[in-house]
Amino acid sequence: MKLSQALLIVGVIVGLGALLTWGYRAASAPLPEGFPPPTAKGEIELKQYPAYRAATVQVRGDLAQAPSRGFSPLFRHISDNNISMTAPVETRYPAATLQTGAISEGDAAVSFLYRNLEVVPQAVAQNVQVEDMPSMVVVSVGMRGGYGYGVYTRGVQQLQGWLAAHPEYGVAGPPRRFFYDGPFIPNGLKRSDIQIPVKRN
Repeated sequence: MKLSQALLIVGVIVGLGALLTWGYRAASAPLPEGFPPPTAKGEIELKQYPAYRAATVQVRGDLAQAPSRGFSPLFRHISDNNISMTAPVETRYPAATLQTGAISEGDAAVSFLYRNLEVVPQAVAQNVQVEDMPSMVVVSVGMRGGYGYGVYTRGVQQLQGWLAAHPEYGVAGPPRRFFYDGPFIPNGLKRSDIQIPVKRN
């Protein structure tokens, strides 16, 4: 191979890497005010969240499809109201998914989170609910990879192990998943947190 060809290949690889890095950073919308950053891959930690305002769609049926089914009406909502996109997108799952032999169907709530509590939409479709969520403490595990439902169930199992090892904490609300990246981000780079709200026993 000629030196010029080798340099060209190296240049293409470096260029693609730079483009991918830029796309990854540019695609990450800002967090709501006061939100902590995503949990690092494989780590489990307690996190404090402030109160926040969300636009929510209720989705019934296959829980694996809930995030994608809720996305379109919520995107229309923020577009119609000229509301800036934030990350993460939240999906709250039924409490039954915390049990052994977790269910795969049920009612889920998919939410876009507003930047702060001062955002007030002017037009709200019938299938969208605007709700204020209270501050909370959660135990969170950081996941990387695709957004399949199997990743959620594996994260829940890890959190159940943490709760078993920390009996001073009890479950205080339905489990949820935070999706931080858009569909055009490669699966290997996608970030999500699986979380369970907790309180001291």
